[in-house]
Amino acid sequence: MSKKALSILMRARMRPNSNSNHSVSPLSLTNAVKQMQRHRNSREGQSAGGASREENSASNDSGSSEREFMHVRASMDSAVSMNKTEFLDDALNNFSEGYFSFSHENRRKLLLLLAREYDLNRSQVCELIKQYLALELPADKAQVSEEEGLFASFYRIERNLRHALKPVYEVLFERLNTHPGGLRFLSILRADILYILTEENIASLRALDSYLHEKLSTWLSPATLELHQITWDDPASLLEKIVAYEAVHPISNLLDLKRRLGIGRRCFGYLHPAIPGEPLIFIEVALLKNIAHSIQDVLEDSPPIPESEATCALFYSISSTQPGLAGINLGKFLIKRVITLVKREMPHISTFATLSPIPGFMQWLLSKLACQKRLAEGDMSQTLTEGSNLTFYEKILKPEEEEALMSLPKDLAMGQTGMETMFNLLTSTSYKWIHSSELVSVLKSPLMRLCARYILQEKKRGKALDSVANFHLQNGACMLIMPNCRLGHIEEYAHSYFSNGEIHASSDLRHYVEIMTGQLLQESYIAEGYDKWFMLVLANVKLYSSLHKEKAQAM
Repeated sequence: MSKKALSILMRARMRPNSNSNHSVSPLSLTNAVKQMQRHRNSREGQSAGGASREENSASNDSGSSEREFMHVRASMDSAVSMNKTEFLDDALNNFSEGYFSFSHENRRKLLLLLAREYDLNRSQVCELIKQYLALELPADKAQVSEEEGLFASFYRIERNLRHALKPVYEVLFERLNTHPGGLRFLSILRADILYILTEENIASLRALDSYLHEKLSTWLSPATLELHQITWDDPASLLEKIVAYEAVHPISNLLDLKRRLGIGRRCFGYLHPAIPGEPLIFIEVALLKNIAHSIQDVLEDSPPIPESEATCALFYSISSTQPGLAGINLGKFLIKRVITLVKREMPHISTFATLSPIPGFMQWLLSKLACQKRLAEGDMSQTLTEGSNLTFYEKILKPEEEEALMSLPKDLAMGQTGMETMFNLLTSTSYKWIHSSELVSVLKSPLMRLCARYILQEKKRGKALDSVANFHLQNGACMLIMPNCRLGHIEEYAHSYFSNGEIHASSDLRHYVEIMTGQLLQESYIAEGYDKWFMLVLANVKLYSSLHKEKAQAM
């Protein structure tokens, strides 16, 4: 395809103001097609014979849908039970093609049937467990090595138990995995399962999802994936997918795409031979002299610096293209392989970092401020007597921060306490603080300190509460002013985080966090790092406020 043809194709695909959502389930797309078809049939029925024709059409649609469902169910049953390859391929084709033609309701119905009727045989499992518990271990341990025949019954029942614990639908999954187009179909199948589970929590369907997730994780191991550098010379069909699936910083036009694939930039994706021409996940990298202050510095950096002068590789976007692969951490392996490749090709690159959002910070902060505000408003004498609320009350603002907030002019901020003033500013529907240098200056210190606390100290099940921080820390990041991967320490940091939730961070970041005694760590910090950290925190807070402002205006 010529560049001119590619340009036309890409321009047709790119709509800067588009509201399209690429995470929409295949269920809803199929359902929309079916609705259009029913609408067309209804109109034809009315023109031919009025209301009675419409009723007959609806009745025929219902009967046709039921016959279609039974046909696909029979194909699924054949795909599980058949052994002859030539017939098995036909059964798998009929099953997948029939499934794609289904409405949302029929897909749900078939998936529930698969989860419940093609599960394991629990009666057999219970019987084998009873037999196993009835066996007696030899009293003398010496007999174990001398007469292994004593364990023949153990080995036999354990083998039978392993076989009985495999659900019947495992056969279907295994056969689809080796069938042309089967892996992509399994990904779509799981996307539909996840979509249904967002609407209703069904135990059997959740078990089906867990099993399929396990299988996909095995089949998509790093050994089966090909690392591919995506360039402007790749086929248009591949570049289309980069545009369509970019989930972090949307690509606005053809020039934007070309810049991201050009000098000073890299884009890498994981490809699988069973899904040719489509990256399962891809990451975008900017080569810079130093870590950027903001994403605008990256996206609007034109022209870029000569690559020979770069010392930093900044990972600024990572996107998955398959909703059905959610929870399978391909990004972890992709980042590590890209770091290795970039370091080998460009030894002068010594810093690997990421400009990442902090998606949960504002919700956590507003919740914390609201809770403490309510506790502060309560009758403290009653609190002291009952001792109920003191356990949860804490002064989350330092005295100087409280004083600065309470000293603000009343026309800018209102509140009985510093926490109430801060809460009112951040939740005000006028959002005037965003454009006020005076308000930003006062909010700077508490926002930075509390954000550092949120990242380093707030945990969930022993790991970082923030989802993005958790992702990077699992990959061996050290929390600096920006999440940063230090070569030589990636595996060490990842292991300590995975084992005990330890978060490695630099002294300039830990400066803002209060330790158990309530004292600040007495360490110096770099002014440049101070400004970078605040730019990141402020950008996240402003983004949260802007999104809520747009939502409020749309209502």
